[in-house]
Amino acid sequence: MSMRVLITGGAGFIGVHLANQLVRRGAAVRVLDDLSSGDPASLSPSVNFNRGDVRDVPKLWSLLQGVDVVFHLAARVSVPASVLYPREYNDVNVGGTVALLEACRDVGVKRVVLASSATVYGDQPSWPITEDMPPNPAVPYAVSKLAAERYLFTIGRLSGFETVALRIFNAYGPGQPLPPTHAPVIPLFMQQIIGRGSVIIFGDGRQTRDFVYIDDVVDALITAATASNIDQEVINVGSGQETSLLQLVDTICSVVNAHANVIENSEASGGIRHLVADLTKARQLLKYKPRTQLVDGLRKFYEQDARFGARAHAGKALVG
Repeated sequence: MSMRVLITGGAGFIGVHLANQLVRRGAAVRVLDDLSSGDPASLSPSVNFNRGDVRDVPKLWSLLQGVDVVFHLAARVSVPASVLYPREYNDVNVGGTVALLEACRDVGVKRVVLASSATVYGDQPSWPITEDMPPNPAVPYAVSKLAAERYLFTIGRLSGFETVALRIFNAYGPGQPLPPTHAPVIPLFMQQIIGRGSVIIFGDGRQTRDFVYIDDVVDALITAATASNIDQEVINVGSGQETSLLQLVDTICSVVNAHANVIENSEASGGIRHLVADLTKARQLLKYKPRTQLVDGLRKFYEQDARFGARAHAGKALVG
């Protein structure tokens, strides 16, 4: 793969896996990240890492020289934090996207692949969810991702470069951050179960999600860089499998061989009721076929991530 790429947000969870896989496939990879949440230590030494803000257009002009494809992953990503700080989420997720697209227009980039989010769908009357369902964003993060999509397609169409948005469902895998607040559900539950703590579930635990292993997400992103006939398309990327939070707890327990003390906070909102991907379009346009079942992905996470692993060892989590 002789492709030259820039990954914004490339020191984040998905970005690191993507960058390292692209390097393994022979691509020349540049990364831009402000390190608000990313960790460049997990990147391959072959990656050209640059610290900076995605809203810095002159810096983007420099980094985009000679680049064929841009993967735009830079974003604030916490749904609860977006409720508290909607202005910051608009500044970075929307403003950063517009700045990047301006720079791509100016330099002459051929294609931009946006990592969007399934949260743009919100609650829908039926599921699995198809791309033609009207978005129903319920939180500022989802609004910012939807706005980023619209800017992507509008500026791409006006400026003559190709664009595609992948609506990624609940990605998980080794190296996924576990911040002290607003942590992603899988690493949080795994830590709580292994540590014999209580697992707190908001709502009744029967709300369902589509948990997709990081390797499958990376495969879809890389395919979207070169696939034909996908300009201006929105494509779901998930596992296509529906899992309730209670089922997730049971599966983690079986993987780590531990018991969970589950506390249900039924008075708190459990968020979107059902969020599972219809993958018909991904299969057609990207030849996408998720390879990792949830129990296998959780086992890989448990065994390969040094924070939890059955083969835990001192040092950083294994990534990518």
